[in-house]
Order: sequence, then C-alpha cells, then structure tokens
Amino acid sequence: MSKKIFINLPISDLQKSMDFYAEIGFTNNPTFTDETAACMVLTEEIYVMLLTHPKFSQFTNKEIIDAKKTAGVINSLSVDSIEEVNTMMTNAIKAGATEPRPAMDYGFMFQRSFEDIDGNLWEVFHMDVTKFPG
Repeated sequence: MSKKIFINLPISDLQKSMDFYAEIGFTNNPTFTDETAACMVLTEEIYVMLLTHPKFSQFTNKEIIDAKKTAGVINSLSVDSIEEVNTMMTNAIKAGATEPRPAMDYGFMFQRSFEDIDGNLWEVFHMDVTKFPG
C-alpha cells in the first residue's frame, strides 16, 4: 500500500468548504463523509479532511486557531505546470479564496498562494529542478 497524506482542516461551514474544494479540483469520497466531516480527494495519495469544529476537537485538546487571524501551517502543493498553478488559483479565487501575496517566480519555481474560505493557507507551485541554480 502506498503512503498517503491526509490534511485535516477545521472549517466553519461544511457544505461551503466542500463546494470550495470541489471548485479547485478535489472530488468527494462519500465513504468518509457525513454531517461532521468530508473527505476531499485530489490524487490517490492526497486527501483533505474537512472537519467541523466539534469533529476537529475530537482529535486534539488544543484550542482551534482562527486561521483568518493566525497562521499555523502552510500546505504546499506541487503541480505539473505553471498553467496548472494559474488554473487552480483562478478557480480558488472564483470559489471565494483570497490571494494574500503576489506570484513568485524564482526561475526554477513558480509559486502562488491562497487562503481558503476559512483562512487556511495554501501554496501551489511548479518546480523545474533542471533550472535550479548551481
């Protein structure tokens, strides 16, 4: 079995968050979805679990951050082309995301960032290691 990553995000409105992630290319796995959580799939290895605050609280004793005010983690996602970076960003903004920083072009890597509707931070980037300096 291949290793997988499940990113667990506290969200305020389950349906709105499901719609947002569907708009940027994720699909819902109904097997792991109910009225408290939704499993959104990007690839066979990458999953985002959208958890209502009561559900998220079942997994931690810590206070849930307000991601619109406090940064706790930045989720970075590599894609196959600069065009794919821009497409995902266009879809994210159309679905309600904000772009808190301008696009960054490092020569070997092109990166854009967005905050989802709950303020969770994402970076979408394309890297061409053949252009890495030195």
